Amino acid sequence: QVQPVESGGGLVQAGGSLRLSCTASGRTFSNYAMGWFRQAPGKEREFVAAIDRVWIGGSTYYADSVKGRFTISRDNHWNTVYLQMNSLEPEDTAVYYCAAGRPTSTMMGVTGKYDYWGQGTQVTVSS
Repeated sequence: QVQPVESGGGLVQAGGSLRLSCTASGRTFSNYAMGWFRQAPGKEREFVAAIDRVWIGGSTYYADSVKGRFTISRDNHWNTVYLQMNSLEPEDTAVYYCAAGRPTSTMMGVTGKYDYWGQGTQVTVSS
């Protein structure tokens, strides 16, 4: 079992960058795929990026809307997953959530395949 806790959100101008961090307590962090999701006001929670377990291959997955701008990475030593966000756009404004789960490669973007969720961190991009 792991408990994710996000940090690093804030207010940034369009074109700027932010790095989100998610530290997960528990001794089995490396056994979980980690995902980032986001939810804007009035919208459903949507997939942003995910990274698989290192021992499976550590593959990364991205939503089309963030491909080429966002990068997900993980540090199993520190039980942390990062989301580097560059070239931010006002449309990226949302609460960003970190999640842990064991989805198959074809299910990385499915919220229901993640068992543990953080409380979220607000990202606001001004135009």
